[in-house]
Amino acid sequence: MRRTSRLIRVAVGVASLALAATACGGTSGESGDGSGDDKGLAIAYDVGGKGDQSFNDAAYAGLEKAKKEFGYKTADIEPTDGETDADKEQRLTSLAKQGYNPVIGVGFAYGPAMKAVAAKYPDTTFGIVDSVVEGKNVASLVFAENEASYLAGVAAAKATKTKTVGFVGGVNVPLIHKFQAGYEQGVKDTDPKIKVISQYLTQTAEEGGFSSPDKGKAAAEGQIEKKADVVYAAAGLSGQGVIEAAAKAKIWAIGVDSDQYKQEALAAYKDSILTSALKDIEGAVFALAKSVEDGKPLSGTHTFDLKSDGVGLSDSNPKFAEVPGAKEAVEKAKAGIVDGSIKVATE
Repeated sequence: MRRTSRLIRVAVGVASLALAATACGGTSGESGDGSGDDKGLAIAYDVGGKGDQSFNDAAYAGLEKAKKEFGYKTADIEPTDGETDADKEQRLTSLAKQGYNPVIGVGFAYGPAMKAVAAKYPDTTFGIVDSVVEGKNVASLVFAENEASYLAGVAAAKATKTKTVGFVGGVNVPLIHKFQAGYEQGVKDTDPKIKVISQYLTQTAEEGGFSSPDKGKAAAEGQIEKKADVVYAAAGLSGQGVIEAAAKAKIWAIGVDSDQYKQEALAAYKDSILTSALKDIEGAVFALAKSVEDGKPLSGTHTFDLKSDGVGLSDSNPKFAEVPGAKEAVEKAKAGIVDGSIKVATE
């Protein structure tokens, strides 16, 4: 069965996306006919690779579900240090040539490579997470990270005692700006007197912003020195360093993408993980695989937001319920975002 993260009030689901497959149309090629001899889903990881306890691991969970349910061969490939778009293009090409279908690039960095490769393999369905790539055989799987981050900001505002909270972004790019914008707005809408300290680890992914726990730890320690007692990290593998620093200082950390309270590799720090801003990457990856298996491959842009339960906030840590007013404030904020009375910024 699928491993899901528990959300405030409603579990994450992607049934609506799966049902949309019929409307999207397209052809799946030989790999989508359900034959036991077919090769199925393949994913190419983003920076940080498998084991980040966050973004990439959520994609891997989707792959594992597809493998179990459809009984076909899957593949997952790690990135390399300092790789170029040409390297990514070669990786995607190799998977398509081997007959895997669909082929998913996990992360916006796969955009240029996917656009080039998808055009050469029209009978293969491609997917990309966190970016939009035009193509009849490409499904762009994007998320309203700002909405989940807004809820994280509300929770942080309710949990802080020093009236100072922190945000650590892995790389200074538009995608991570969405996390920062939503978080800061959620904090300020809850209590405008709270100070938010925000910082980015690097300007480019090549500098290790998403793959350096030591950088995350150092950034969090700097914010803690400035009295931050809740720190939210949107930094991939680097976020583990933020969580470690928070646990050492006995303050709150807020995780990202996966329910990091439940991650085995972070078990030593779990009591310090107040909550996590969730993205149902697992569900999105599986939904694309299912659409191909059903012979009705998805294409076009599919947005996962609070209204569709594609993003949310975890409440796995029992201590979350002990923060005065936090659960109620988060539920109220979620309702406001869903009904449109709260508009969450992206920048």
